[in-house]
Amino acid sequence: MRRRQGRRAAVFLAVFAAAAFFIVPFLVPAPLRFGLRPDTPGGTVRENRSPDAEREAAYKMRMVSRDMELTERLCRLQCEAAARRWLRETAGLPEKARLERLRGVRREHPEWKTAVWIASGRFGRTLTDGRDPGMLPAPGRDYWNTVLKAVRRGKTAQSPSFLLGGVPHFIAGIPDPQGRLGGMMLLVAADVVRDVERSQRRNMRLVPYPQEGRYRIESVRPENLKDTTVREGEDNGRVSHYTVDEVVVRFRRPLRDEEILELRRKLNLTVVRKTGRLGAVYVFRSRDKTAKELMAYFKENWNPVYVEPHYLYLTNGRRARAQTRTDDRFTPNDTYYAAYQWNLPAIATERGWDLTRGSDDVVVAVIDTGVQSDHPDLKGRLTEGYNVINPGEPPEDDVGHGTHVAGIIAATVNNAEGVAGMTWFTKIMPIKALDSTGTGSTYSVAEAVIWATDQGADVINLSLGNYAEAAYLHDAIRYAVGRGVLVVAASGNDNTDQPGYPAAYPEVLAVAATDPDTGRAYFSNYGDYIDLAAPGTNIPSTFPGGRYAALSGTSMASPHVAALIALVRAVNPALTPEEIADLLRETASDMGRPGPDPEFGHGVIDVRRALERAAGMTAASEDEEPAGRVEWQDGLQGGLRRIVRTVLSLLTPTGDG
Repeated sequence: MRRRQGRRAAVFLAVFAAAAFFIVPFLVPAPLRFGLRPDTPGGTVRENRSPDAEREAAYKMRMVSRDMELTERLCRLQCEAAARRWLRETAGLPEKARLERLRGVRREHPEWKTAVWIASGRFGRTLTDGRDPGMLPAPGRDYWNTVLKAVRRGKTAQSPSFLLGGVPHFIAGIPDPQGRLGGMMLLVAADVVRDVERSQRRNMRLVPYPQEGRYRIESVRPENLKDTTVREGEDNGRVSHYTVDEVVVRFRRPLRDEEILELRRKLNLTVVRKTGRLGAVYVFRSRDKTAKELMAYFKENWNPVYVEPHYLYLTNGRRARAQTRTDDRFTPNDTYYAAYQWNLPAIATERGWDLTRGSDDVVVAVIDTGVQSDHPDLKGRLTEGYNVINPGEPPEDDVGHGTHVAGIIAATVNNAEGVAGMTWFTKIMPIKALDSTGTGSTYSVAEAVIWATDQGADVINLSLGNYAEAAYLHDAIRYAVGRGVLVVAASGNDNTDQPGYPAAYPEVLAVAATDPDTGRAYFSNYGDYIDLAAPGTNIPSTFPGGRYAALSGTSMASPHVAALIALVRAVNPALTPEEIADLLRETASDMGRPGPDPEFGHGVIDVRRALERAAGMTAASEDEEPAGRVEWQDGLQGGLRRIVRTVLSLLTPTGDG
């Protein structure tokens, strides 16, 4: 009897094993379904398992290299398009007028170090503005001659990049569009590539940033203010930075003039900043006392609401009406959209535009490094802004980070130029709270939040962060949220579960980054505080100088969520901030293990579903997979796949412990 039972069990197991052998390969199309990342450095690793510093740095450097490569490609395409436009618009003009127009286009494109027009059919007749190409050192001179020969044959050509004065350059040749043997030659300084490298090495914490001693900075563990030294970029992952001789104090009442004088005398203090907007808050600097000494003094003698270090934060038109849905998906004609902007189709933006393209009544405040006010792709999209760093000066961007963030939200759509933003009409309120190094303080960011709120911002985007809780900044965020403003923040780029602020404040929507395969971007911070995820790798957008660049980071993911909130507010202005936040969580595409998880929060945002819900339309059918997910077949096979996926998610280590 036992023997027969044993045989039956053996047969059953054999049948089950055979079925699994044939079925499982169809159920799981890629290693990603097991929580594995095939594209991580050093081979295939568990997605949630923290890599060692060397492997993490290698991955981040690869991501920076991809950003640089894509940025150079965008630079080349932009230069070629501008040259073709000049050739077309100046055809038939006298040489004097052409030369003047040539000088004008070089002023618009300062990266053009040399521009040469070759008269059609007359090889000896040229108009040159800028550096003499005959003075180029090798290999630039050889590249110039090679490209020139191609142009004279009626061919478009570009040289490889080469260094000139430490800056990457390339040579481009564009023939006359009328088919004659002439055209334009350009020597282009691709300094935007160098700028992207510098910016991204900081953003990805590949360098010790900020450097010890700069701005009188010390680095501390946020949980206990214990000193630590930042020697490598990896060291930034769990530390916070503050100004060593400054503190932020919130008193229970405003100080009288005689009290301030006494503090100045006793502690050798100067009042750096003060505000009464959120109570009596002062930033003090001492000439001979440390921040720790100042904190101890105020706690002992003044009973303040709080006293804390002065922390630093780093760069981590018309109303549109709802339209009738169609089955045809609209694709913008922006130059780089179809080939490079994977991010918008991945979250069903095009299908969302069938419902609304935004409203110029909705304002998103971008608190960052500023925004280029005259960027061609942001023309008419900016409201009056504010410069917290240098009040009285315009909030111009001297880094690039803020302009890039603004473009993700609101770059002009369907203008046959550059990139497309997520919204067509939403306004950007540019606020400069980070300086030319990409660094701001508790005070500058908090004041920016307060100013944006008082000026009527509907959404605030904070693509910045640190690892220490700052009470003054938290007060400012509560002030904004209490007045109906939704605040969105980037989680950080250190691949750590250490809560980053302001993202980890409960009033803030914390955003993680995804890659084109809808996995968590390997650099993206994670943890139980994450609310949503959005595209954050190799994102093309606007950049200072009227240029375009590709950047990666949770800084790029956060504005996708801010833009979606703007679209939701356009389609249904009656929704409260709490309702909008819940709506985004409920309509997100569930990724990772079922339900909310530390890597994706409630999932990757889905523009179409969110707008349908906001508009009061019927939600998508249950068997319809969210945007960016694999479309499973109907029937038994699809059900088995979901079962297997669920079981595997329960068995796979998550790295939380």
